Amino acid sequence: MIWKCCAVMLAAVIGYADAQDYPAKNMRIVATAPGGFADVSARIIAQGLTVNHGRTVIVENRGGATFAIEMVAKASPDGYTLLLYGSSIWLLPFMRDNLPYDPLIDLTPITLTTRSPNVVLVPPTVQANSVADLIALAKARPGALNYGSGLSGSTPHLAAELFKAMAGVDIVRVPYKGAAPALNGLLGGEVQVMFAAVPAALPHVKAGRVRALAVTSMQPSSLFPGLPSVAASGVPGYESVAIFGVFAPGKTPVTVVRRLNQEIVPVLVAQEVKQKFMASGAEVIASTPAELLATVKSEMARMGKVIKAAGIRDE
Repeated sequence: MIWKCCAVMLAAVIGYADAQDYPAKNMRIVATAPGGFADVSARIIAQGLTVNHGRTVIVENRGGATFAIEMVAKASPDGYTLLLYGSSIWLLPFMRDNLPYDPLIDLTPITLTTRSPNVVLVPPTVQANSVADLIALAKARPGALNYGSGLSGSTPHLAAELFKAMAGVDIVRVPYKGAAPALNGLLGGEVQVMFAAVPAALPHVKAGRVRALAVTSMQPSSLFPGLPSVAASGVPGYESVAIFGVFAPGKTPVTVVRRLNQEIVPVLVAQEVKQKFMASGAEVIASTPAELLATVKSEMARMGKVIKAAGIRDE
């Protein structure tokens, strides 16, 4: 019994020492394609970490979500390789078979970073000035309204399918090769509804080319002042936002996880960093590791049902 107690105490001391020495070398944050939101976010955080602890933090771009996630999942759990990515991490298992990782086992949550709502858009030709109007119109003409979205399983696609399920409407998806072509389809009259990112939507709303009905966050968003939420406009409980977070490999020591969280959160909540993210259409939501884990589990349970019901598969 004494031996076991000593072993536990020794492990705790070693873990504490490791945390005290950490970081002792350069770190890397893995993200996907250069110029994408994950890449921009990773570079903002890397710059802050480099300044704060005086060691270089590089951003390493790896093409394809699965490749980037697998790379970090298989990295040494020493806190020197991190992943910054969004909800694809935990939703891909519902859309693709035989993934080479388990999001709840092979990755360790560090902190939430940002969330980005979409905006429900319709062109001026659609007689709807509110979400309630849109629902009434869709119910009066089942299958007559089309919505445009980019890649299968993307946040706008899932936002629309969640809306269909919770509002009880039949609107038909028209897939495009990306968000920009989908928005062009809305502007050109090919589709009548779109769930679009705020930065892409805002110029067209201001120019009167499209009408914004609501934001998809649970509460009104400072990213689009004055616009109500879908939840407050006829679909209680509705929420669909793009969520991003930082992860380490599975089995990363608790002491290192705590240290990483303590280093990254101050970077995120700095006023100039918040402003940078706001300009990119995102709100900072720094968190504890436990809060990120709870978010992952909740979103897997909630959105997994929507994905299965709609038969969504990753393209």
